[in-house]
Amino acid sequence: MPGRVFQTQPVDALAKALGVSPDPVAGEPPRSNIAPGQEVVALTGDGLTRMRWGMIPVGRRNTRGRPVMETIVNARSETLFGKSAFDGVGRAVLPVEGWYEWTGQARRKTAWRIRPKEGGFLWFAAISDVWTAPGGKTVPQIATVTCPPNGDVREVHHRMAVILDRADLGTWLSGDQAAAAALMDPWPDGRLIVEPAEGVDWSGA
Repeated sequence: MPGRVFQTQPVDALAKALGVSPDPVAGEPPRSNIAPGQEVVALTGDGLTRMRWGMIPVGRRNTRGRPVMETIVNARSETLFGKSAFDGVGRAVLPVEGWYEWTGQARRKTAWRIRPKEGGFLWFAAISDVWTAPGGKTVPQIATVTCPPNGDVREVHHRMAVILDRADLGTWLSGDQAAAAALMDPWPDGRLIVEPAEGVDWSGA
């Protein structure tokens, strides 16, 4: 499942691919290493916007009545629509050029870059909401949705992001729950390249 992603194309190219205005995220720099907890460019029904990658479930409390502050980066597709932590969340899309996974033991891990064979963007299904921090600051936030891996990814991880076809973005963003649930399958085999991730500055996240 995506632990880090990259998006190095200009925001104008992303906006053009989506047919939306780049103005809300103008000036967003290319980034080769985006980690959870950082701001990402996301697509909602209102267009492109910036959100924090990682959700603190709104209204979730423990048995003592205290707010749960655990951050959720990825949400499992199998339980997404039945888990109380996600009641009332919205849907969004995280556009990326690809993501990274690691294999091997600590201190001997191999980093892998996963990207589409034909280039361009991948459209990750995501959920979103707005968290109100202590002091009243509001934080738009997003978590990617994951599913079992396809044949391309299986050797490097047991989960992968739900990748949407460009034609299905509208259904994910505003379709009913049944239509959205039908999209939460592994991407067809043969569309992704998995290669060693060389030359990445891991210190930037």
